[in-house]
Amino acid sequence: MHVELSNVTKVYEDPPQIVTALKDISFHVNEGEFLCIVGPSGCGKSTLLRMIAGLDHPSSGQIRFRGDLLTAPHSKISMVFQTFALLPWRTVIQNVEFGLEVQGRPKKERAEVAMDLLEMVGLKGSENLFPKQLSGGMKQRVGIARALAIDPEVVLMDEAFSAIDEFTAEALRAEVAEIHDETRKTFLLVTHNLPEAIELADRILVLSARPARVKSIVGVKIERPRIQTDSDFVSIHRDIFALLQAELENSIMRHRLSGLKEFKRLRDMEDR
Repeated sequence: MHVELSNVTKVYEDPPQIVTALKDISFHVNEGEFLCIVGPSGCGKSTLLRMIAGLDHPSSGQIRFRGDLLTAPHSKISMVFQTFALLPWRTVIQNVEFGLEVQGRPKKERAEVAMDLLEMVGLKGSENLFPKQLSGGMKQRVGIARALAIDPEVVLMDEAFSAIDEFTAEALRAEVAEIHDETRKTFLLVTHNLPEAIELADRILVLSARPARVKSIVGVKIERPRIQTDSDFVSIHRDIFALLQAELENSIMRHRLSGLKEFKRLRDMEDR
């Protein structure tokens, strides 16, 4: 197992409020696998990814990478952010080189690696532009190239296609699928876009409403490239949508019941 989570719980404490975001999350990711994570809005998907990246820490439970306990950012785990997170004062090539620069790699090597990756993501000729001169799709291509520059074993993607238009997102998804096929790196993608998950994933992890638990893990055994109108694609979409819909309805019901309990408590106080 490449990445393994065992009974991971995340609690946020801001007295008097205590919020349990994730509860007893356990699953594993195989080497070279493409795993997508879906779940209701606000269930803690991004929090889960940040903990795997070492940018946040579980309140309890363990996260392991190649069997070793993960307690901080790891040089073999990189992340692509929804908001691009490019350094505005650095050019495209300087942004891609950043991780290599932190590692102390020679200038010539940094430039060669960065140029190869920029060509891979279709940005050759744009290396001297600054982020403000780029479209959203171009910025995310830089983010993907930067994540790959350190030659990670695991690439984490947090809603990586949600901040760009659908036409560009579709092209980027195809590129990411091709990169995964060529490199066989392990990919974990958090997404709210169910067709996107089915298009890319080997398996889809479905989380429940908060506090999030693992509701189901669905294998996607459809040959690539995947067509949304294919009967198997439609069947998987229907099944996972039903799981998510049930979670949404349960969440709404819990919220209403909570409101009724609070209303009853106030009435009891008034009647004293």
